[in-house]
Amino acid sequence: MTNPFFSASELPFELPPFADIRDEHYLEAFERGMAEQLDELEAIVSQPEPASFENTMIPLERSGQLLERVATVFFALASADSTDFINELEEELAPRLADHADAIRLDPRLFARIESLHSRLDDLALDAESRYLVERYYIEFTVAGAGLDEADKTALREYNQRLSTLSTRFEKNLLADTNDLAVHVTDIAELDGLGAGEISAAAEAARERGLDGHLVTLVLPTGHPYLSRLTRRGVRERIMTASRSRGSRGGGWDNRELVLDIARVRAERARLLGFDSHAAWVIADETAKTPETVWDLLSRLAEPAARNAREEQRDLEALAGYPVEAHDWAYLSEKVRSARFEVDEAALSPYFEAERVLRDGVFFAATELYGITFTERTDLPLYHPDVRAFEVRENDGTAVGLFLLDLYTRDSKRGGAWMNSLSSASRLLGHPAVVTNTLNVPKPAAGEPTLLTLDEVETLFHEFGHALHGLFARVEYPKFAGTNTYRDFVEFPSQVNEMWMLWPEVLENYAIHHETGERMPLEALHKLQASAEFNQGFSTSEYLAAAILDQAWHRLSPAEIADVTDVAAFESAALADAGLDNPAVPTRYGSTYFAHVFSGGYDAGYYSYIWSEVLDADTVEWFRDNGGLTLENGKRFRERLLAVGGSRDPLEAFRDFRGRDADIAPLLRRRALD
Repeated sequence: MTNPFFSASELPFELPPFADIRDEHYLEAFERGMAEQLDELEAIVSQPEPASFENTMIPLERSGQLLERVATVFFALASADSTDFINELEEELAPRLADHADAIRLDPRLFARIESLHSRLDDLALDAESRYLVERYYIEFTVAGAGLDEADKTALREYNQRLSTLSTRFEKNLLADTNDLAVHVTDIAELDGLGAGEISAAAEAARERGLDGHLVTLVLPTGHPYLSRLTRRGVRERIMTASRSRGSRGGGWDNRELVLDIARVRAERARLLGFDSHAAWVIADETAKTPETVWDLLSRLAEPAARNAREEQRDLEALAGYPVEAHDWAYLSEKVRSARFEVDEAALSPYFEAERVLRDGVFFAATELYGITFTERTDLPLYHPDVRAFEVRENDGTAVGLFLLDLYTRDSKRGGAWMNSLSSASRLLGHPAVVTNTLNVPKPAAGEPTLLTLDEVETLFHEFGHALHGLFARVEYPKFAGTNTYRDFVEFPSQVNEMWMLWPEVLENYAIHHETGERMPLEALHKLQASAEFNQGFSTSEYLAAAILDQAWHRLSPAEIADVTDVAAFESAALADAGLDNPAVPTRYGSTYFAHVFSGGYDAGYYSYIWSEVLDADTVEWFRDNGGLTLENGKRFRERLLAVGGSRDPLEAFRDFRGRDADIAPLLRRRALD
């Protein structure tokens, strides 16, 4: 059988031919793809003509298409539907792919051609996107070490290979330990407080593993959605303890040494590259530019957040009559919310049936704002039976792209929620956009409805904001396609899309009781809006604790990281220094299960969410001031921000949209920090 990766897919939207892909195809395609790209680059650097945009940048952008095809599929499945084979191959490939990337970025001949173009930018008469392409390549190659001498490049390659292996092992350990630590409940009374759908999902999870009773699988963050409703304090404590112990129990899945190794190697690599720390190296090529700027924002927010959390804690303890522990907070805070605002999140879930939320909420808002339509395609081969595909088109029928939704949790899927691009649209290559949203919603038994929590509804809207960014980006060059923009900007469009979840005309369209058919009372919306600032001390503190922990690890010099021997002690000290060491408010992610930072590409960049939220909160105010959910507003946001992908400086794009730089005041008001 011909390897299906060797040519572009003939399926609609060039959807990968999942039905034809076999395990043996991956390595063959990776090896040929890497060899082909190196041949393509050799053709660029060996030509005798001086560097021009046409003979250097264009073929550089065209290179590596086979490698891209296999890599997008392989790594999507490694996260969403892994197997023992994929896990083992990923670990084998990690250092080889790191070496391949270095062979490109550290080639002195290629860098010399890019450097030559960069030095003559004003003479090349390039359009804005082409000029920006040269600038970005020059900066990225420089930061990556292209200017080092050969001895240092050899050391750099060793660091990069080592880090690729370590981070792959971290993710593999975390998935295994997360599955192993799922909480087995044999007495259904311990699940008191959960709805019928959630109990059905827990029974289904147990059945799939051949267990009696019920199984509560863990989510990626420290807190679990069920903690807000489980009435039995003992089972809440079991879930919280299991969640916080991931990667730190000893044995084959322990990540503590990996955390130290990763932090140390990153620090040493940064020093080799001329930076004081890994954070300095990463942030130099983000919109924030320096770790000091990031630290200033995080520190500015930490003190009022911690203060607000302590005030919230006093209210909870007054209600409980005993000292509040981490596993109590979510449950007691819902009690206070219910009493103060008459909001009962458990009572809201019957209004959040997943199919209706998707079609009449998420899709409806996108149609109202951007004029696009969605048609499900049941005829396309997908990588798992739970995955669904939707064709996205303009209102005149013009194709926008293909959207895949992978909603349900399973043992083969890592925790959390994310967006991937299986294909990104660029005019140079003529590829269409194919994007996926992957979530981890517990799957109920057959015939039972999937009822979402309020947080899961928000996650669905959030991830679809990433999907829209990937679908709408219309650029010339693959480098700028989809969501290929600065990491501390990429969360901005997704966070903006969350606003439509509670927008009155959107909410009333999807929040319909799955049994009675009644719409959620408008009174409930008003109560939700009134309670928006409730518990913000906790939610801001637990997020900031994780962001500060990320910065604390990555601001260390090699000598400082060499002195760290105890991961838990380092965490405690870092949080204490920031004033966020409240035992009742644990960090959103502990180091040993902080996948964003140690295996997910957000190293020294977890601050991005709050950094982007400054832009997001300001943008939400703009929409409110300008009429909200209208096609005119959607056109402006789409054309000036989403459509540009990474083809211009993102802060310039924001200024073009907003008419000025972002104001932090809306964020402070949103999080009750003003």
